[in-house]
Amino acid sequence: MVTASPFAIAEGGLRVMVRLTPKASRDRIQGLADEADGNKVVKAQVTAVPEDGKANAALIKLLSKQWRVPKTDMAVVQGAADRRKVIFISGDGAALALRLEQWMTSNHD
Repeated sequence: MVTASPFAIAEGGLRVMVRLTPKASRDRIQGLADEADGNKVVKAQVTAVPEDGKANAALIKLLSKQWRVPKTDMAVVQGAADRRKVIFISGDGAALALRLEQWMTSNHD
């Protein structure tokens, strides 16, 4: 199923599709990107290396700081060992989706 947004409301929160680049020069959210399969993803980069969950932890820390969501409300639920990941954020999915869509249109690099 092709999605026009990286954000999908789910039971108990929001699922976010992310493409992560580890070992980058700095931690940042680059913006939205289209994948080869037509899905949209949030592109992110972290300086951490992809071993022992370090890059995943750095991604959660980055998203938490930028989106002002507690780290304890976020988890990698799919793709822990892959560049393409699904992050689950606990809370009001509709409110989170609206807030993050607005953030993405005005705050990425």
